Amino acid sequence: MTLLAGRAGLEADPTFGSGGTEPYAAALRDESAVLYLRNTAAQAPAAAPMDAGRWSAGADATDLDVLTGAAGPVLDIGCGPGRMVRAAMDLGLSALGVDVSPTAVRIATEAGLTVLNSSVFAPMPLEGGWGTALLLDGNIGIGGDAGALLARCAELLAADGALVVEVSQDPDRDHAFEGTLEDAQGRSSGVFPWAEIGIVPLRARAEEAGLRVDQDWIRDGRWFARLVRR
Repeated sequence: MTLLAGRAGLEADPTFGSGGTEPYAAALRDESAVLYLRNTAAQAPAAAPMDAGRWSAGADATDLDVLTGAAGPVLDIGCGPGRMVRAAMDLGLSALGVDVSPTAVRIATEAGLTVLNSSVFAPMPLEGGWGTALLLDGNIGIGGDAGALLARCAELLAADGALVVEVSQDPDRDHAFEGTLEDAQGRSSGVFPWAEIGIVPLRARAEEAGLRVDQDWIRDGRWFARLVRR
């Protein structure tokens, strides 16, 4: 689930679930774990639950649907333990994951997957040559600046490449905030920048990044968009 250090030039920013007691790292070792994303602002809504176990499980039918027609090589940004890297490889595609969580990267590499412990804003292999890039599980929100992340993804894609983004179920959602990650035992991460974005604002941010939404669809309660160059 975690990804990168945030906006370009801000690689030292706190990242998803880091610091504190690292509840994210602990959850990766427990497929029954549930985490809660909490907005630290006063008067914020109740913390939203996140099914952490799904990140460590194998790819399900909805995940596999994301890869239908995908071209390689595939870059999974914020790959976590690597379920989408494995899924892409099982389909015969070359794939690489990138994640800032040492625990996630260790789990993935021990499983034989190729994963970098790095920020996507750092120099990457195949700059401008990726056939498909993935921003799933809410990773469009990392760093609290979806526009900056989309612009970076546009730099990474091949001329005919595609970016698949999972967006909020609320089509008009466009909210950046400071958050913490908590587990059922009350352990909390450090504060990190985060954002949530729906399909409507995504279209505008994509245009600013030189991309456009070519297709969007809903499956099993999850909403996805496929972005290509304008």
